[in-house]
Amino acid sequence: MTDFFNLLLQDTITMMAIVDPLGVSAIMLSLLSESSSKEDISKIALKSTTTIIIAFFVVLLSGNFLLKLFGIEIDSLKTMGGIILLLMAIKMVNGYGESKNQTKEERVEAETHEDFSIIPLAIPITFGPGIFATILILRSQSEGAVSLVAFVLAFLLVALSVYLAFRNSIYIKRYLGITGSKIITRLMGLIVGAIAVQFIVSGISVLVKEYM
Repeated sequence: MTDFFNLLLQDTITMMAIVDPLGVSAIMLSLLSESSSKEDISKIALKSTTTIIIAFFVVLLSGNFLLKLFGIEIDSLKTMGGIILLLMAIKMVNGYGESKNQTKEERVEAETHEDFSIIPLAIPITFGPGIFATILILRSQSEGAVSLVAFVLAFLLVALSVYLAFRNSIYIKRYLGITGSKIITRLMGLIVGAIAVQFIVSGISVLVKEYM
C-alpha cells in the first residue's frame, strides 16, 4: 500500500507540474469573450477536461503499439522527451510556457470558433507534446497492476485539478493576480526541468551502454 501511494504521489506531481493547471487557466481566461457567463465557463471546463482524459487513454492504450510500429526504443523516447521537457521548463522559468502561451494561430482559432474548449484549449494547450511524451515514458515504467492503477489515478487527479482550475479561473486570477500566477509557473518550471534532466540522463546512460 505504501508503494502504491508513493507511486501515486510521484506520478501526480510529475504530470501536475507539466500540465500546470493554474497557468493553463490563465490562458483560458484570455480566450474567453467578455460576454461569457459562469455557465459557459463550466461547460468549457467540463468539455476540455473530458477531452484530455480521452486523449490520455488513447495514448495509454496505443503508446506501445506506436513505439513498436516506428521501432523506437523507450530510452530514445526518454532522451527526446527529456529534451522537450527541458526546453519547456526553460520557457516556464523565463515566464512563459511551452504551450501555455497561445500562438497567433491559436488566438485566431479561438476568435473565429466560438467553442474553443477542445481546440486549442484542450489540445494542444493543455495536452501538448510534453505531457504526451511523459505519459509514454511513465507508462513504460509502470510494472504490474498496482503501478498502472496508480498512474491512471494520478492523471485523473491532474484532470480534476484542471477542471477545478478552469471552472474557478476567474476567482484564481483575482486571488493570485498576474504576479502570483507567474511565480507558480516558474516554480513548476524548476520541477519540470529536474524531471527532464532525469529523463535525459536515464535515457542516455542506457543508450551509451547498448551502442558503445
